[in-house]
Order: sequence, then C-alpha cells, then structure tokens
Amino acid sequence: MTEHEAQATAGREQTGPTTGREQAGPTTGPERAHGTTGEDTGPQTAGSEPRQDDGAQVSTGKEAAGAHEAAIPELVIISGMSGAGRSTAAKCLEDLGWFVVDNLPPALIPTMVELGARSQGNVARIAVVVDVRGRRFFDNLRESLADLDARGVTRRIVFLESSDDALVRRFESVRRPHPLQGDGRIVDGIAAERELLRELRGDADLVIDTSSLNVHELRAKMDAQFAGDEEPELRATVMSFGFKYGLPVDADLVVDMRFLPNPHWVPELRPFTGLNEEVSSYVLNQPGAKEFLDRYAELLQLIAAGYRREGKRYVTVAVGCTGGKHRSVAMSEKLAARLAAEGVETVVVHRDMGRE
Repeated sequence: MTEHEAQATAGREQTGPTTGREQAGPTTGPERAHGTTGEDTGPQTAGSEPRQDDGAQVSTGKEAAGAHEAAIPELVIISGMSGAGRSTAAKCLEDLGWFVVDNLPPALIPTMVELGARSQGNVARIAVVVDVRGRRFFDNLRESLADLDARGVTRRIVFLESSDDALVRRFESVRRPHPLQGDGRIVDGIAAERELLRELRGDADLVIDTSSLNVHELRAKMDAQFAGDEEPELRATVMSFGFKYGLPVDADLVVDMRFLPNPHWVPELRPFTGLNEEVSSYVLNQPGAKEFLDRYAELLQLIAAGYRREGKRYVTVAVGCTGGKHRSVAMSEKLAARLAAEGVETVVVHRDMGRE
C-alpha cells in the first residue's frame, strides 16, 4: 500500500512541472525577435511560433498571468511593381524608425503583427515589403489582410507604380531579367505582374508613381507621408506637370491651366519658371486666375472633408499646363500655400520643370 502511494505521488510530481514548462515556453519566443531589417532572422522568428492552436488574438494581447494588454503596432504593407522602388521606400521607413521586414511571405504577416504586439511597445510600427510573384502568394496576402481586418489591426497599403517604359529602362540598366518574364521578354513579365497586382493596386491607400522620380524624390515623398510623431488628418501632394509629357498616373484630381495666357510667348519671361516672382505675378494677374484660385481652394476644402469622412489620408492634385514650366508651377505653389494655411500638410512636386 505504501509502495503504491509513493508511485502515485512521484507521478504527480513529474506531471506538474512538465505542464508548467509547456505553458511558459511560448512566452519567451518573441523576446528573441530582433529588429534586423531585410535579414532572414525576422521572418524565421516570426514563423517559428505561429500560435495557431491557442486561438490568440492580437487585440487581446494576453499571455502569462499578470501581463499587460498588448498594444497593436501600426502596420504598413509596401508592394507594387518590380523595379518601381519598393526597396527605397522600405529603407526610408527604416530611417524613420520603423521595424522593416523585407520579402516576408504574406501568410506570416499576422504572426509578425502578433509578435510586435507582444513586444511591450518596443515594436510600435511595422513595415512589411511584400513581393507577390505568384497567384498562391497573392491568395495568401488576401487571406492575411482579411485576418488583420478581423482582428481590428490598422493597416495601410503603399503601392509603388511605374510606367512600362521606365521599368524596362531600369531592368536593362542593371542587366537583370524581370522575375515573371520566364522565357519571354521583360515587357511580358511586366504585363503579367501588372495584371496580377491589379486588384491590390485598387485597394491601396497610397499609390506613388515613380516613373519620373529619382531616389531622392521618392524618399522625399515617403518622408512627407510618414515622418513625424503626429500624423495629420490629410496629406496632400500638389504636382505641376506638362500635358505634352502625359498625365500623372497617380493623380486623384487634375486641373488645366491652359486657359491662362502662356508666359512662354513673353520673351523676357520665357527663360524663367513659375517659381520666379515676375512669372508668378504675370500668371496670377491674368483675368480669371485669382478667381480660379479662390474657388478651387474652396472646392478642395469640400473634397478634403469628404476624404476625411471616407478615411482617405492622401490626395494628389495635379496642376497642368502645356510644358509644366510656367503656369502650372506658379499655380501649384499658390494652391499648396492655401492648403497649408487650412492645416493640410502639403508637399509640392514639379514633375516636368527643367525638362525643356
């Protein structure tokens, strides 16, 4: 009788500590995750403990007893066309203090967010670069986005766009094939990728066309959208352009300044741009110019209020003239000043100035 009691007691002692270790084990995993950008360590650590069996939600943040409620990190998903500048955009966010993971499989995005939520505030902003090179990866991304929405995670999608001509030049300059061209040409790979990403582009919160941007201009755009501790309600890009060079593909609103006389035909003004005070005064003193500026600024206030109600955070206003040198530049500067006075954080881009 005493021998049986001793055996039973030993069995209970053996079982108890084993169960305790099994419960405590998963809580130590995320503490080993590091914010190394672009390395394999991030995705591997994130994928090592997916916690699919315990049904944990990022919004609850409950781990061991006595743990504080987890803070859900801010999430930005960077995607877009190959060669359009995804790596540059990611490096810019990294410089701004974001935890950046490059080429993370889409299926691991919810796990990455969960690890950030369990980091006790050490990872407050996560940027994930997603390279969708196949239909299965795209399906995984859609499933991950639906999972994040169900958990109440605030996420934004930044889509890097570029024209076919610009992408071909970039791939040829580095002498690399397009990842989807297979045995075909570069243009075949671009067409296949564009079709694959069509739906994702439509869901994007911010589309940046890098066709005419260099690395520094792209970084300036990313800084304008993501720099600073306090994010404004609405951020605007006012872009001057020349119609003869084509419409900006990322424009939300387009206005035409060709109803005003062209300073190009004034010999003393022709060499200058709309940034010159004499050119600007010439443009603004034309009949209808100031009236247009006043009324369009009022219209933008109305549109901006609707954008805020719909949750749209970014707007690109394209102001065009024939060559993008005089009228559109001068009006863009004045329009941006009006928006800034209304509390809208505004960046001005003169896309075609200097091309002539």
